[in-house]
Amino acid sequence: MADNTVTRLERIENKMDKMAEALVTLARVEEKMENYNKYRDDSWSRMNKFSEKLDAIEKKVDENAHTVQVINKLFWVAIVAAAGAIATQIWM
Repeated sequence: MADNTVTRLERIENKMDKMAEALVTLARVEEKMENYNKYRDDSWSRMNKFSEKLDAIEKKVDENAHTVQVINKLFWVAIVAAAGAIATQIWM
């Protein structure tokens, strides 16, 4: 009977050891998940910052494109005016 009790106690101890290992593993998994969630949140915030910067750059590019169009038109107006002045000097 004592042999049977010892065997049962050993099985209970083994099961408790396995449960303890399972709890430790579960705690590690929870810690990894927490770290992953923090990493994911940080990544999203970085992406949002880059998106805001990209929007600001896009706005600047649009402003610069408008300015270049105006300068281009003024350049051609000046060229046409100069050509007209030269033509009037030659034929008049």
